[in-house]
Amino acid sequence: MKKSSSTYGLLVLTLMVVILGASTMQAQILNKPTAAPNPNYGSSDPWTAACASSSFNQYYVNFTWNLPLVNSNNEFVLELSDANGNFGSPIELSRVSDKNTVFDFEFQFSVPNYVRGENYKFRVRSTSPSKTSPASDAYPMYYIDYNSPLLISENGSGSIPSGGTIQICDGGTVTLKPHNIPNAGTYKYNWYRSGTLLPQKTESITVSTSGMYYVELDYGSICSGSANTLSNTIEINTGSSQGIAINGSSNVELCPGDPYTLQANITGMGLTYTWYKDGTKVSGPTLEGDSFAINSNLVGFEGSYEVEIEGPSACKERSAAVSVQSAGSFEVALNNEENIVLLPSQNKTLSVSTTAASPSYQWFKDGGAISGETTNTLNISEVGEYYVTVTQNGGSCSVSPKNSAVTTVVSPNSFEFVIAYVGSYTSCENTDATLSLTTINAVGDGGAKTNVTSDLQSSFSYEWLKDGNTIGGETSKTITLSDHGNNGNYKLNGSLDGFNASSNTLNVKLVVNQALTISTTGTVLCEGSEPIVLNSAQSLEGETFEWVKDGTVVDTSSESYTVSEVGVYQLVIRTNDCPLTSNEVTIRAFDESLLVLDKPQELIIIEGETMTMTASGADSYEWFDYNSNLVSTQDFFGFQEEGQYLLVAHFGGCTVSRVITVVYRDMFAIPNVITANGDGINDLWILPNTYSRDQEVLVTIFNERGKEVFSQTNYENNWPQSTSTFNKSSMIFYYKISKGGKSLKQGTITVIK
Repeated sequence: MKKSSSTYGLLVLTLMVVILGASTMQAQILNKPTAAPNPNYGSSDPWTAACASSSFNQYYVNFTWNLPLVNSNNEFVLELSDANGNFGSPIELSRVSDKNTVFDFEFQFSVPNYVRGENYKFRVRSTSPSKTSPASDAYPMYYIDYNSPLLISENGSGSIPSGGTIQICDGGTVTLKPHNIPNAGTYKYNWYRSGTLLPQKTESITVSTSGMYYVELDYGSICSGSANTLSNTIEINTGSSQGIAINGSSNVELCPGDPYTLQANITGMGLTYTWYKDGTKVSGPTLEGDSFAINSNLVGFEGSYEVEIEGPSACKERSAAVSVQSAGSFEVALNNEENIVLLPSQNKTLSVSTTAASPSYQWFKDGGAISGETTNTLNISEVGEYYVTVTQNGGSCSVSPKNSAVTTVVSPNSFEFVIAYVGSYTSCENTDATLSLTTINAVGDGGAKTNVTSDLQSSFSYEWLKDGNTIGGETSKTITLSDHGNNGNYKLNGSLDGFNASSNTLNVKLVVNQALTISTTGTVLCEGSEPIVLNSAQSLEGETFEWVKDGTVVDTSSESYTVSEVGVYQLVIRTNDCPLTSNEVTIRAFDESLLVLDKPQELIIIEGETMTMTASGADSYEWFDYNSNLVSTQDFFGFQEEGQYLLVAHFGGCTVSRVITVVYRDMFAIPNVITANGDGINDLWILPNTYSRDQEVLVTIFNERGKEVFSQTNYENNWPQSTSTFNKSSMIFYYKISKGGKSLKQGTITVIK
């Protein structure tokens, strides 16, 4: 009968297992993994660099191994080195358990989002038996987590210069930096000047040489271009200062009509000139426009004048200012308020100040001159609009008279008050509040209002009202409330010379200045345990209240509340104007991870010494020895003898158990000779348990040429993995044992075959 090809293959495989597996001298050979094509894209070419991103992150490596078979519970684990090709803390990329009879297969993996470098390597580790393949060749691997164009600006300010040009003067420098990338300091960069790659890899670059500057993220020699991060270009120009200035005095006084021209001190150099008055451009930019004529006939010609130049090999530069003033100008200032309320039988005095030389005065009321009022003051007793005309009779220039501002004098029909909260106030959050008069308005014909606060606030008499009732003793323009019993509606009344004024109304709600506390019989909820009950420290009789879970009302009638679900609980009493809210009680679901031990459950101790383990997270603890005797109820216990111990931690009605295994530390020395001849005696390099099977301890072995041949954390006393790797009868190897980057032990191993 003709057998199928699969049946034939199985017979051959079985025969190989019988032949090769019969010899205890033979061991599995794990070959180094290699990059493989992606079968989902129909390509036959393996990848040469991994440029991964959120939109593409699927890669394959090929792995082969040789008989004999691994154990049935074996798993093959694909591991990645660090960016320098070291496996001190390998990254697990993939794990398979269904390839224990497949000698040639592919691992699929994704690049972790923190991987960036040129020299990553792979290796494959089997778990049963424990063996590790040689490291692969080095590959560039980058996770491209930012793939948008960068934007650069001076000092990363975010302000890109107009035209993309920055000028540096007199040997100065400028710092360029990207401003639109988060976590910018975690990347490396490629900076370019006019197409030439610069050596700097930093986030910012300080330059003093002219050229076209731009940057991209450094995702390596292959991945950088595909990331699309090339930035905008900033052109750096260099030049020198010319020392621009305006000739003549820095303070110029002109009479109206006097001609005057401002002249720059630099001319004839092909420069462009821009003239400014009070910071605003008034002329230019004009080639060779090195002068500016001031028209003193124009109103407002006075001001501060500057000139700015720019041009080839010259820095943009602005001069110091020249102040140009009118020789005959003067000012008139009003000494009183512009709005005045005049009460019946009341008099007021108006006055002005002036800088005019030998001034004369004429006062006006409602546009008409007041006979005989020719000084800088005026006594008034009537409503109206008043101003004064000031004439300068001295000085070098003839100038026009100038009017003062108008003072409006009114007689009110009524007054109104405006009151407001002083400082920060929020209803039902403050424990005190201050209210105060802020504005007094005189109300005239047609409802027109004039603010007369500063003039009259000290003249009124005041009384405060709460809910329409006068508050005894509160007769100032301010009131302070500091008890929730004072909650209510407040307003302020006042009187002056037969006028009565009233304010707006403000509502005050102050919180009760006391704490509402709830307690609980437990905080961990588990099946079968005693119920958790919440209780109030304050009696709830006669109160309107709510038990609240995660912001939702769950009960409004029970003075104590029995918890049936995890969540955050509070009690709210609503009988007062403002709700009184308790502390929060968080009820958690039972989780064994709540128990935390400060040491591993497998302890290695030195015989005759004590090692203390401390537990945390539970309500109480029980420690039992290897004979099931209760030895402690503290949160810690000191171990002195070998054996298995039991810790029982109580969380209310819930318990968590942990078995603690204690062994004595091996005291034998690290061996420096092994006989790898396959006789089962001294074939492996066995380390004391101080250094073996510890995830933080790295064991590295080098051959006589210094090449790394083995590197493993959590060393399982499994080197060498095969005797066939020794081609001489006696070979010397070097080992190094380290933890956290610090060397613990190093020496030699002689392998005799």
